[in-house]
Parts: sequence; C-alpha cells; structure tokens
Amino acid sequence: MNNLGNPRDIDFKIDKNNLYREESITDLKVASIRRLVPVRADGSDDAGRTPIFVGSTQLMTPEGPLPIQSKLEAKTLAEAFEEFPNAMRQALDEVIAQIQQMQQQQQTDRRNQESRIIVPGR
Repeated sequence: MNNLGNPRDIDFKIDKNNLYREESITDLKVASIRRLVPVRADGSDDAGRTPIFVGSTQLMTPEGPLPIQSKLEAKTLAEAFEEFPNAMRQALDEVIAQIQQMQQQQQTDRRNQESRIIVPGR
C-alpha cells in the first residue's frame, strides 16, 4: 500500500520566510561545499540569518560511487573549509555503521529463515 497518501494533497506552497540562494564551491578533486545564503522574498540578502554550509563528496566503491554529505557547523566559508575533513570522516563512519547494521540484520534474518523447522503434514 502507498504510504504517501493522495499526491493531490501535497502542499506545494513556498515558505517565503525561509528562502535561500544556493552557491556551490568545489576544489574539483574531493570537496564540494554548498553555501545556502538566506534571502528575502524579493531576492535580496537577509543579513539577519546565518548562511548554511553543506559539505559533500563521493567515494568510489566496487558497487559504484557512494555519496557522503553532512551539514558543516560553520558561519563562514573559511570555517567550512576547516570543518569539511572532520565532517566527512564522521559522515563516513555513520554510513559504515549503517551498512554494518544492515549486514547484521540480513544475517539474523537469514539465520531465522534457515532455522525454521518444517514439520511434514502441517
């Protein structure tokens, strides 16, 4: 069954008090940093709010690229550069932990499937 409900019930109204302009900064090697600059509904910068920085990178695996992303606790681009390596390491550790948890769950499910006793005639 579809958990999304009726697609016609989706509210597509724009929150005009929470607008950002997106800028992308990259070193063309490892780092990609998105700076979300707060703006007003007329497009002018909103100096009353702090920009948001999001770092991302991707690692090549045998199954293909693995995207890694994390919000950077930074108020300036220079701070975002400093925060990037540690944030990516932490995000990678979280992804690895999630993968290990999924693998353990799959092994448990497999053991449970294999351990079922089949009684003829039931």
